[in-house]
Amino acid sequence: MADKVRLEVDGPVAVITNDNPDKHNAFDDDMDLRLFEILGELRERPDVRAVVWRAEGKSFSSGRDVAAIGGGQVTMTHHELMTRGHRGIQQIFELDAPIIVASKGWSIGASFQRALLCDIRIAAEGSRFMLPEVTHGVIPDTGGVGRLFQICGHGVASDLVLTGRAMDAAEAHAHGVVSRVVPLADLDATAFEMAAKIAAAPAVTIKTARRVIKHLAEPELRSSMAEELIGQTFVSRSDDLAELRAARAEGREPRYTGS
Repeated sequence: MADKVRLEVDGPVAVITNDNPDKHNAFDDDMDLRLFEILGELRERPDVRAVVWRAEGKSFSSGRDVAAIGGGQVTMTHHELMTRGHRGIQQIFELDAPIIVASKGWSIGASFQRALLCDIRIAAEGSRFMLPEVTHGVIPDTGGVGRLFQICGHGVASDLVLTGRAMDAAEAHAHGVVSRVVPLADLDATAFEMAAKIAAAPAVTIKTARRVIKHLAEPELRSSMAEELIGQTFVSRSDDLAELRAARAEGREPRYTGS
C-alpha cells in the first residue's frame, strides 16, 4: 500500500504530502509513524533548505481518523502514545530547514496543532481551522495551543479551545495564525515560491535566523506539552469523561461533577 504521508525531495526543497484524500487526510496510527519517520529523515538532510507540507484532496487534514481508533494491535497506554507523539512531532524544532504549511479545506484537532508548531502557515481561501477536543471530553494535547496562545493571546486561544468553534481563513489571517491567504488554485505554487526563496538564501543565515526565532518560543511550547501530557492523562481517567461517554451511549444529558 502506498504511503498516506509521502516525502519527496527536489534539490534543496523537501515536500511532505498528506495523501489520504478519501478521508480528508485524517491521520491514523500508521500515518503518524510515517510522519515521524519523515521528520527524522529530514533532521539528517543538511541539503534540504526548506520544507513544504501540503495535501492532496480537499483538506489539509480533518484530524484523527476516528474509525481507526482502537484498531490494530495497540499495546501502548494512552500516556505512552502521547509521549511517543510528542517526541515525534517535537522533531520539528530540531530541523535546520523551516516548514511552510499549505492549508486548505479543514485543518482540525491534532493536525491543526501540528501545523501551528511549524514555521509558516499559508491558507487557501475557504480554509477553516478547529480544535474540537473539548466537545469530546478531552483537551488538545499536541502542543499547538501553546503556539496559538503565543500568536493570538489568551482571549482568542480560550475562545477556540473552550468552545471548539471553527475559525475561517480571514479570521486566521487577521489574528496571525496564517501569514497569507491565497486562491486555492495558487496555494501550492505560493508555498513552493516561498520555499524556493528561502532555499536560495545563505543556509547559515536561514538556520541562524530560525534558531533565534524559535528560541523565543520553544521553551514555552515544550513546557505546555509537558502540562498537556499530565492533564490529558488525568482527564482520560476522570469521572466526567466516563459520564460523557455513558450519557451519549444512553441518549441522556450528562451529569458532571468536575472530577
